[in-house]
Amino acid sequence: MKIIDLSQEIFSGMKTYPGDPAVKINQVHHLKKVGWRLRKLHFGSHTGTHVDAFSHIKESGETLDQISLKMFIGEARVVKKEEGFPSGVGLVFSSEKLDLSLFKKIIKAEAPFVAVSTDCQFSMELEKKLLQNGVLTFTDLVNIDKLPVNKKFMFFGFPLKIKDGDGSPIIAVAIVDLF
Repeated sequence: MKIIDLSQEIFSGMKTYPGDPAVKINQVHHLKKVGWRLRKLHFGSHTGTHVDAFSHIKESGETLDQISLKMFIGEARVVKKEEGFPSGVGLVFSSEKLDLSLFKKIIKAEAPFVAVSTDCQFSMELEKKLLQNGVLTFTDLVNIDKLPVNKKFMFFGFPLKIKDGDGSPIIAVAIVDLF
C-alpha cells in the first residue's frame, strides 16, 4: 500500500483566491512560557487544498455538516478532458482549464466528485453546475504527477465538520495499490 499526500501546506501569507481572507497563523501560547503550544488560525473556508460543499454555490445546497462522510471518499482516476471518462469514479484533472463544455460528459460518467490540481482550474460556470447537480468539487491538489496513470486509486478528502460550512481545507490523500 502506498499513500500519496495531495494536500498543500497552509501557512501565513500563502496565495489565496483574489478577495478571500489572507492566511495568518500566529503562535498564542509558547511551550517554554505556559507548558504547551497553541496557534491562532485565520483563513477562509476555501484555503489551500479544499472541498466545496453544495451550499457554496446553491442557496438550498447541503452544508458540510449535512453531507454524508461517504461522499468525501471513493475510487478515482486521473483523466484528461479529451479522453473518455470511466464511469462511477471520481475524476482528477492535473493541468487543464475545465469549462462548461465538460459538464454533460462528467454527468454522463456519473462522477461522484471532480478534483483539480493547483495547475488546473474550473470555470465558475462548470463548478457551479457540478455542485448544483450533486457532484462535489475538490480544488488545489498537489502531487497529481505521483498518481498512477490509467489505474484507479482510493481518494480521501475529509473536511472539518464546520456547522453550516460552505467549504473546508482538507487533508487529501490517495491510496495506491490498496490490495
